[in-house]
Order: sequence, then structure tokens, then C-alpha cells
Amino acid sequence: MNDQIHSEGSGHEHGELGDAEYAEFMELAAQEGFDPEEVEGALGEAGHGPLPVLAVVGRPNVGKSTLVNRIIGRREAVVQDKPGVTRDRVSYEAEWAGRRFKVVDTGGWEQDVLGLDASVAAQAEYAIETADAVVFVVDSTVGATDTDEAVVKLLRRAGKPVVLCANKVDGQSGEADATALWSLGLGEPYPVSSLHGRGTGDMLDAVLEALPDAPAQKFGTALGGPRRIALIGRPNVGKSSLLNKVAGEDRVVVNELAGTTRDPVDELINLGGITWKFIDTAGIRRRVHLQEGADYYASLRTAAAVEKSEAAVVLIDSSESISVQDQRIITMAVEAGRAIVVAFNKWDTLDEERRYYLEREIETELAQIAWAPRVNVSAVTGRHMEKLVPAIETALEGWETRVPTGRLNAFLGEIVASNPHPIRGGKQPRILFGTQAGTKPPRFVLFASGFLEHGYRRFVERRLREEFGFEGTPIHISVRVREKRGRNK
Repeated sequence: MNDQIHSEGSGHEHGELGDAEYAEFMELAAQEGFDPEEVEGALGEAGHGPLPVLAVVGRPNVGKSTLVNRIIGRREAVVQDKPGVTRDRVSYEAEWAGRRFKVVDTGGWEQDVLGLDASVAAQAEYAIETADAVVFVVDSTVGATDTDEAVVKLLRRAGKPVVLCANKVDGQSGEADATALWSLGLGEPYPVSSLHGRGTGDMLDAVLEALPDAPAQKFGTALGGPRRIALIGRPNVGKSSLLNKVAGEDRVVVNELAGTTRDPVDELINLGGITWKFIDTAGIRRRVHLQEGADYYASLRTAAAVEKSEAAVVLIDSSESISVQDQRIITMAVEAGRAIVVAFNKWDTLDEERRYYLEREIETELAQIAWAPRVNVSAVTGRHMEKLVPAIETALEGWETRVPTGRLNAFLGEIVASNPHPIRGGKQPRILFGTQAGTKPPRFVLFASGFLEHGYRRFVERRLREEFGFEGTPIHISVRVREKRGRNK
């Protein structure tokens, strides 16, 4: 079986399908009555790879989250008429004029974390670091403030393309306020009302000009370059201790106070005879009255680190119950489409009873990533650290695996014959054919005669894993239904 599966695609203009494979696939689609443009669109959508990233930055309460909701076309970012309410989720997928990109919302800083200017700068830095372009939001009714000027200096240093959004221009009378923002020296201010949608189209056209078609930083760097591994987990699970142990020296400050790592630390470390780039993402220093702000910073930093990485090692404190925060961090890595390894730290401290209950917790709380390699380690004693590299390599191999279209369709034919979709409303939807449009992570497009229920899609994913491996990687499956006169749904 393995000789029919290979890692890395051909990098072709047809996603990762070679010319012959693409021609064969399109012929198959035509035979089944699919519109060629629809098939091309499905392949393009599934085979896009990593999306360019747009960061939305600005001082508190200028309408960043409202603008993000307007850009993504739905109300997801938390909006409230006071600074510092954005929590948890910080990135969203968006589409404009047929192009897709990722939006990072940086609302939600606490004004007194380090003083307002410093906290704005810190937030903006984390977001700008991994962004391909930036929308800088300024309240046109207030004009440019000292804080805005500080962010401008930050943007100039970063050297990323910037689109200036003059927000809260609700009518013609506000246009003059927007014009005054030419003084910031960032080029044309785009007058926008994120609340009402006025002017957002012109601003987004400018965003598309600023964004690259694909991120400037491709996965894997140069051939033979170090693979990038994000070390993620909630504060105080031992990320810095683990990094020090794999490095063989104290490179990161370790303190019992949760969140003593202030900035992400990228370390080149030789492990198992291979050089890796580890990105440590412990939270920021906490104070009791700033718990929420610190959590938000940690969330933003984790998202930035995951965006920079190819694989994520999720560290979980095995001596404590698996928390909602643990699950949220895992979900972030899964949604970003990264290879995943789960490392249970402090394993050497567990008694038999805790081990029993932990196994039950893993079965119920982490069922969604049952496919991820698991290692039980101790960052303090170094127990089982040698198992970390094979687990990461396994996950990266699954992440890069591609199944040729012919082999995939033979497999899909076997599934349809042995486990057909249940009959619903007198009809039995059928998978007609499919292809793997991309890798990193594996992305499949299935073409069907009718709507495939979620449970059946899960079954197909499980069978794909049983047949082809894909250990340690999320799998994305999209389904295109053939339209008939009755419009199957």
C-alpha cells in the first residue's frame, strides 16, 4: 500500500494533481455530469494551502471587532461598547471578490496591563509578526491620537503593507474627518462605517492588492531547513521546562508563577540527530486583577505561534483534569490544520488511580483527536523525551501524505459497495468519485449524487485513516453535490 502513497504534492497549477491525473479526473467529472467550472472551483478551494493573513489592529474601542464581523460576513467577534471584550477566538476565514484569506482580530486588550501605549504595542506586535498585511483602524471622529502615532511607528518598523481604515464615517459629513488622517503618513485613509457597511468594499479591494496570493513564508523553509514546531498549552503546564530539557540547558526562564515567559522564544535544537526550530509560547506574566487580559494575550500568542509552525506539540498537565482551556488550545491547532502530537507532562508524578481516571478523560474529552500520537513525558526528569521526535516525525509524515486519485477512487468504490449511505427520503446519496486536492493537512474533495450526512462523512474519514494512515494530522473533507432538476440537498 505504501508504494502507492507519497508525501508532498507535485506543486502543480491544478492543486497537487499532475497533468495526466488532472485530465483523467476532469474526464471522470464530465462523465458524471459535473460542470467543469464547479469542479475547478472545488479543487481550488480545497487545494489552497495556507491562506494569507490579515491583521486588524488599532487602539481600544475604534471598532475593530465590528469591522472583523463585517469582513467575515457574520457576527463572530465579540462586540461591546467598551474596550477589552474580545476573548478566545482571534482568527477567522474570510472571502472577498473570490479570494480567501485569514483575518486576525486584535481587539480586547486590558488598558492597564502595562500602560495603554505599551499594551496596544504588544498586541499589535503579536498580530503583525505573522501577518502578510495589516488594516490599521482609526476612529475618524476622534482623529489621530498619541497611541495611534505609536502604532504607526510600530507598523513602519514591521515593513508590512498597511491599509488605513478611517472608521465611524457614517455619512458625507464625516468624509473631512477621514481626510485629516493623511497626516499619519500611511497613504490614503479609506472612510468606512464598519457598523453600517459603508465604504468597506473599497477598503477590501485595497486589502486584496496588499495581500499576496499566498503567504510569503512557505512551509518547510529551504530544503533541509529546520522544521518548525510550536510548543503550546495552557500556562504553567511545563512548556519552558520541556524546552530546556530538550535543549539540554536552561535557555528559558522557569518559574512556578504561571506565565513567566513574556515573548515567544524560537530555539534551534538538535534532537534525535535532527535540528528543529521549537517555538515556546508560555503565557505572559499574570497579576490577579488581570487574569482575563493575560488569558487573551496567551490566546493571541498561541494563535501566532501555531500560524508559524508546521506541527504543534500540545502539552497537558496529566496530574490535573483535562480542562476546557486544554481543549480550546487543541481546537486552535486542529482548525489551523497543523500536525499534532499530544504530550502528557508530569507523568512520573501519577499514582495508579490518577492514571486510570486520566485514561477515561482522554477517551471522552480528547476523542476528536484520537488520531494524534501521544507521549507520556516528564519535563523535569527527562522521562520518555526520546519518544518525542519519532512522534513528531510520524505526525509530519501523515500531514504530508497524498493518495493518488486512482488509488483513492478504487478505495471509495469499495466503501460505497460495502457500506452504502443510508436511504433518506426515498433516496440514497452516493459518492461518485473524489480526489485529494492538497496536503499539509490532507484535503479531500468528494463529489456525490446527494447530500452526505455528517455521520457518514465521519465514517469515510475513519476508513481513510484505517487504510492510508494519516496519523497525527487533521483531515479536511469537502463534498460537492451534483445538481439535478430536483436540486438534491
